[in-house]
Amino acid sequence: MFESAEIGHQVPKKEYAEQVPQLRQELLEAQYELLERGDLAILLLVAGVDGAGKGDTINQLQAWLDPRHVRVHGVGPPTDAERARPPFWRYWSRLPAKGRIAVFMGSWYTEPILSRVHKRTKNTHLDTSMERARHFEKMLTDEGVVLVKLWFHLSKEEQKKRLKRLEKDPKTRWRVSERDWEHFQRYDRFRKVSARALRQTSTDNAPWLVVSGADRRYRELAVGKALLEAMRRGLARDTRTV
Repeated sequence: MFESAEIGHQVPKKEYAEQVPQLRQELLEAQYELLERGDLAILLLVAGVDGAGKGDTINQLQAWLDPRHVRVHGVGPPTDAERARPPFWRYWSRLPAKGRIAVFMGSWYTEPILSRVHKRTKNTHLDTSMERARHFEKMLTDEGVVLVKLWFHLSKEEQKKRLKRLEKDPKTRWRVSERDWEHFQRYDRFRKVSARALRQTSTDNAPWLVVSGADRRYRELAVGKALLEAMRRGLARDTRTV
């Protein structure tokens, strides 16, 4: 599941600089067509290992897009009010309007995966949660939401290097918490549980894209191209069916 993201993907600085202007132009063109059409929405789910550049990559993506039409939601543990409602309500309430783009930093995958990693639940609970996720995502795509599910990955050694590098720099030290190191201690289990979840929920209507987080330029281009492809695919699909 994750092997292809551990083979050392890198993009040279010159190649990155050459590709970005065209990619940004195409992203903006697709975004404005999405906005003008107003008959589908884009939802990016961002997940993966700590320190793999999730936040930095989404920040860069916002810089390439028109940020007025992009909303980023940090979806943490549910509040007491959210616990009193159906489990998926808090995600429904944050869905993007037609023609817009939303990013979920955290999603309906977070709690089931972490609960299984920490052995609070069994595989049967995880599998049931993934079945519910598949049904929920099918409902979203049937309603005109294009799902882009991004899993940012680092090998165990790369994650350790990344966390130490962030911790060493006074400007980024705040980004590394005890929780990050606790997760690192469970890396092997986290990888196993995550692979099980991704295999069960990578579907034709909502596939997972595993992105290598080791090289900043590579991951930014990979995510930008994935979003562009998803927007174009959604726009073309709806054109044929209208």
